[in-house]
Amino acid sequence: MAEEKTTKKVVKKPAAKKAEVIVAAQNAEIACRVLVEPWITEKTHSAIANGKYTFKVTGNATKKQVKAAIDGIYEVHVEKMNVVNVQPKRKAYGRYMGIKSGIKKVTVTLKKGEKIELFKA
Repeated sequence: MAEEKTTKKVVKKPAAKKAEVIVAAQNAEIACRVLVEPWITEKTHSAIANGKYTFKVTGNATKKQVKAAIDGIYEVHVEKMNVVNVQPKRKAYGRYMGIKSGIKKVTVTLKKGEKIELFKA
C-alpha cells in the first residue's frame, strides 16, 4: 500500500503596513489631539477672503496629521499648508521676568470655492 503524502500550501499574507490613510472616523480623535484653536487676528481674518485659515496646533503635530484633522472635521480639501514655529519670548511681569510660551501655527489654503464656517451667527 502506497502512502500518499498530502502537502498543504502555506500562503503567506503580506505583513500589514502602517496605514498612511486615516479613516474618517478616526479624524475626530486626531483633530482633538492636533488642533488647539483657530488663530484669529486682523491679518488672518482678512486672509479668510482668499481661502486661507490659520490654526494653533500642538507642538508635535505633523503636516499629515493637521491635514487629516482639517479634512475630517470641516469636510474641506486642503490644497497647501504653511507651518510656523513661534519661539518663546521673555516678558517682564512687574519686576519679575517670565517667559511667554511658544506655539506652532499652521496656515491652510483650501481649494477654490470651499470655506470653513468659523463664526456662526
